[in-house]
Amino acid sequence: MPPAAPGPILRRRRLGTELRRLREQAGLTGDQVIERIGWASASKLSRLENGRSRPDPDDVGVLLTLYRADDELREELLGITLEAGDMRGWLRNFPVMTQQQRGFAELEAGCAEISEYNPVLVPGLLQTPGYARHRIISASGMAEQAGDPETEDPETEVRARQARQSLLTRSPDAPRYTAVLEEAALGLRSGPPEVLHEQVVQLCELAMLPNVTLHLLLRDTRIGDWYLPPTAFSVYRFADPLDPETLAIEGGFTDVMSTEVNTLNRYKVVFEWLCSAALSASDTLSWLIEGTGRPTGTTVESTAAFGPAAAPTQRRRDSGRLTTDR
Repeated sequence: MPPAAPGPILRRRRLGTELRRLREQAGLTGDQVIERIGWASASKLSRLENGRSRPDPDDVGVLLTLYRADDELREELLGITLEAGDMRGWLRNFPVMTQQQRGFAELEAGCAEISEYNPVLVPGLLQTPGYARHRIISASGMAEQAGDPETEDPETEVRARQARQSLLTRSPDAPRYTAVLEEAALGLRSGPPEVLHEQVVQLCELAMLPNVTLHLLLRDTRIGDWYLPPTAFSVYRFADPLDPETLAIEGGFTDVMSTEVNTLNRYKVVFEWLCSAALSASDTLSWLIEGTGRPTGTTVESTAAFGPAAAPTQRRRDSGRLTTDR
C-alpha cells in the first residue's frame, strides 16, 4: 500500500526550500556559507537547496547552527533530513516498484489532491492491467527499434503501476483525485475490444468512489476559444501546506517536474477549462455505464455533446506559449 507520508524526493525539496529561506534570512550568500563552513565546492550547497542530492544529517546540522535555527525548527528539519535519505525504507511500502514508476509514486505519496489530464491515454492511476500492458509493450517495441531497449520486464512494470493505484482506495486518507479523460483514449486505436471493455468497467467502479471525480471530454468538444492542450500533465497538492505544490508534465519520452508558481498557475487554469468543457461527473458516469453495455468503439450519445457554451475564453500572452523555459 502506498504510504500516506511524502516520498524522499518531496522531502528533499522541502528541506532545500527551508535551508534557502534560513540562509537568506541570515543575510548570507552561498559563497559566504561555503567559506564559513569550509566546504570545497559551492555546488554542494546548491544541490542541497535545490533538492537534488541526498542530504547528510551532519551537513544539515552544520548549516542549521550557522543559520541559528531554534531548537524546534532544528528538530523538524533534521527529521525531514532523515526521511529525505531513506529511499530504501520508503520503497518497502510497495510490493513491487520500478525506476519508471517510482518518480510518480513519490509524487503521489502524501498527496491531498491530484488533478490529471492526458490527451491520448487513460491516466496510469486508472489503467487496468490489460490496458497498461498494451501501453508498456507497444512502447518497449518502439524503444527496441530505436536502439534503446527497455531493461525492465513488462509484467514487472504492470505490477508496479498496479501498486501505485492502491493509493486511490487507501484508508482513511485517500487523496481527492480528479481526471479529465479524452474519448479517444477509449477508442479502438488503444487496444482490442475486450481490453477496452474491461477498462470502461473499471472506470465505472472508480468513478463511484467518494474521492474520485472523472470528466469525459468528447472528441468534438470545443475548449474555450478553440484551445488545444499541448501535453499530458498532473498537478499534486500535499497535505502539508509547506510542501510545494508540484506540476508533472508528461512527454512521450521525458517527464518534467516543476514547482514554479507561474507555470503551475497556467496549467491549473487549463485544467479548469478542461473540466468546464467536459461532461459533468454524473454525465460521465452515465456515459461509461452505457458504454459497458455496448460494443466498444461505438458512439454513446449525450445531451452535452459539445460541452457548455460558457467555456472560458483562452488567455493570450505575448509569448504565445503556455509554458515558460525551465
